[in-house]
Amino acid sequence: MKSDRRKFIKDLSAGSAAMVIGIGHKELLPPVVPAGPFMATGIKIGEVSAAEAIIWTRLTRRPERVPDDAPRPVILYKDDHTGKFKPKEKGESRPDREPKVLYPAGANVHTIAGATPPVAGQVRVLWREQGGSSWQAAPWENVTTGNDATRQFTLKGLRPGTRYEVKAESRFKSSARVAATVQGSFRTAPAAQKPQNIKFVVVTCQEYHHRDDGSNGFRIYGSMLKSRPDFFVHTGDVVYYDQEAKDIDLARWHWQRLYSFPALVAFHRQVGSYFMKDDHDTWMNDCYPGMQTRFMGRFTFEQGQQVFREQVPMAPRPYRTYRWGKSLQIWLVEVRDFRSPNRMPDGPDKTIWGAEQIDWFKRSVQASDAPVKILISPTPVVGPDRPQKVDNHANRVFEHEGEMLRRFIAQQGMYVINGDRHWQYASKDDETGLLEFGCGPVSTEHAGGWNPADRKPEHLYVNVIGGYLEVNVEHVQDQPRVRFTHRGVTGNTLFEYTPQG
Repeated sequence: MKSDRRKFIKDLSAGSAAMVIGIGHKELLPPVVPAGPFMATGIKIGEVSAAEAIIWTRLTRRPERVPDDAPRPVILYKDDHTGKFKPKEKGESRPDREPKVLYPAGANVHTIAGATPPVAGQVRVLWREQGGSSWQAAPWENVTTGNDATRQFTLKGLRPGTRYEVKAESRFKSSARVAATVQGSFRTAPAAQKPQNIKFVVVTCQEYHHRDDGSNGFRIYGSMLKSRPDFFVHTGDVVYYDQEAKDIDLARWHWQRLYSFPALVAFHRQVGSYFMKDDHDTWMNDCYPGMQTRFMGRFTFEQGQQVFREQVPMAPRPYRTYRWGKSLQIWLVEVRDFRSPNRMPDGPDKTIWGAEQIDWFKRSVQASDAPVKILISPTPVVGPDRPQKVDNHANRVFEHEGEMLRRFIAQQGMYVINGDRHWQYASKDDETGLLEFGCGPVSTEHAGGWNPADRKPEHLYVNVIGGYLEVNVEHVQDQPRVRFTHRGVTGNTLFEYTPQG
């Protein structure tokens, strides 16, 4: 299969065929086609409800990513005493010093390892119910390189609980033939009155340099795809900007090199997703609005907010809730845009969520009649976390708001799923009884930060390992039951918990 794909790409470069990424097959288009634009980063399907979905597209100059053996930039930092630029000192993590980006001779941001440079052109999306005879088509839309050649399409008027086929097509201009096609599929949420079994998967902390499947990307994506989830949630730290993103172009490169891996392309064209952001994919470690540092160079916090919205299918409001049938409703919250400085004295005015989001959350939860209510948070609410951390509701520095939220969430009979931590755990708050499930990082190579022998009284399970959280909402004699399963990167079961009552 791989040799066939290499031959296909070789033929493509000779101008004899168009690129098609299909579901288990390749379609042949007329032999005379333009050389691009391509879609090396595939599509993403997001914000799926019972009636709508967003399809994310991006046009690329090349059909595949620049190989990993291509040059990469070198980052130096200015010595404030000598004025000279040099590598970081040993033990320096994020120095407050001016950076300089050096590209190898002849290289630039479009030719470095993993790059999939953007290109202007046109794109459209077509969709139909699975097995349908005719396609609905959105109009062709112009794409420019100003936003990394991305374009999002909102599909409306979809039928609940229905699998849809979708395809994105690209061309340079209206007179040109279709140059590339990416095919995919997704399932809409069941109607709120329908008691239907639901399965979804959750991940966090996806460090490029800690991938475990070479040129394919991460093993976890193939494992999750085999389990056939109804939807997927990425709780944040999708990319890690800190060390290499010193301007907006390098920030976009971080997304290009990750989402051009075959495993990620294959997954995201077949599973609807909800994306959330945390610190590393907003700007840098433990960041907040107004934070000052020279470490990130010309790349700003505001640009980080912009790039995230550009790179994922996402609703205009960063906090949102989705109903999946009669029994399940999820809440996705935003933890970077509205927060107070981490070192601000704790008290009623210190916040991570912000007053408007908290008010929305309380009102929407109290209005819900879903038997299974789950908060999905980029950061911990219960923990336990390491005592030196100052960034989330499980830390003492946000104790006031944390205690308020834990009480409210527990009173509503909800569960919490969180990302951010580089280990898996399940815990039960000793004051409120609130249950929290930390999904763990995308690869075991990225696991760490907790001593696995340090099992606290709150822990039901703790494991320093990569993997994902699978959640099943099932019906037994018409009554909903939720089951939380921690899995390894290959899909093996590590821990399973079914709450009682």
